[in-house]
Amino acid sequence: MSRAHLEKLYAAMNAAGLEALALNPGPSMAYLTGVSFHLMERPVVMLFSPGHEPALILPELEMLKVGLLPYPVQAFPYSEVPEEWNMAFQKGIQALGLDGKAIGVEPRALRILEHRFIEQAAPRSSFPDAAAALSALRLNKDADEIAKMRRAVTIAQDALKATIPLIRIGMSEKEVAAELTIQLLRNGSSPEIPFSPIVSGGPNSANPHASPSERKLQTGDLLVIDWGAAYDGYISDLTRTFAVGEVDAEYQKIHKIVQQANAAGRAAGKPGEACAAVDKAARDVIEQSGYGVYFTHRTGHGIGMEGHEDPYMRAGNLQILEPGMCYTVEPGIYLPNRNGVRIEDNMVITANGAESMSDMEREIRVVG
Repeated sequence: MSRAHLEKLYAAMNAAGLEALALNPGPSMAYLTGVSFHLMERPVVMLFSPGHEPALILPELEMLKVGLLPYPVQAFPYSEVPEEWNMAFQKGIQALGLDGKAIGVEPRALRILEHRFIEQAAPRSSFPDAAAALSALRLNKDADEIAKMRRAVTIAQDALKATIPLIRIGMSEKEVAAELTIQLLRNGSSPEIPFSPIVSGGPNSANPHASPSERKLQTGDLLVIDWGAAYDGYISDLTRTFAVGEVDAEYQKIHKIVQQANAAGRAAGKPGEACAAVDKAARDVIEQSGYGVYFTHRTGHGIGMEGHEDPYMRAGNLQILEPGMCYTVEPGIYLPNRNGVRIEDNMVITANGAESMSDMEREIRVVG
């Protein structure tokens, strides 16, 4: 499969006018090689240029991974002596004749460490932004990728189902997050889970990106749990909101509103529709219920090898949905210093509409 990805890359590079591409360890490099390299203090860079075997600059301790690659590469290993690293970069750049060429980079991924080594070895080169070309490469998932994401969803749902019976009033948010993390691993998630679970109760649940704290769960809290699993390089990202004991009528009300907004957002996706339409469908439900000011973020984001990637479900985004695109639908209502609700599902665009890969119950459920 990575061979096919490589051919797609060269086509995308030609279309974008890129003569070469430099990647360090991360999702794009894993997509193109099928191998995970460490991002560490020792630089690792893979150089791609149509018509040449890719060049891989890496520490000697990583050389065994070269044999795992699905196609031939030119390897340029270096020792533990930092003064020798620049020579490995010079050899790699020279092997592909890249000095003076337009070498595409990912601005959000390529570190200054690697960039400076490349600049020193190719002082006459330019470094255009290749993010759009790489995003387009990974935008439409194939059947194998979608199958891995479905597995990541199943693992995540099974992990939370195993955690729910353990939740008790008086437990801290950190304790719930710890139990959930253990269950993610027990149920088959890769050890490097996509993100640390968000477990937030009561006033903390009104912060969309709260970190688990020592605060103990209390009767009357809404409890937001945002979690995900990783499977063979692909991830899931889900959210459910629970009631800790008996909660006020207004909190039950906003949970129902968010549930309806989530359903509207899920139903809005289909081939040929703009991303903005998904956001509007979910947002309209919340605004018409009088809580629009409390929905403070976009309705969703793309998922795949990364937790946040194209396409983005936000107002004004006219990108057209196509089969194979995967994204979240996660509307929320956040009442400052009181309680918050978010319900999130993982979607895939099919030939005729959009399918939710997640099916865990969305109704309010009492825990504790």
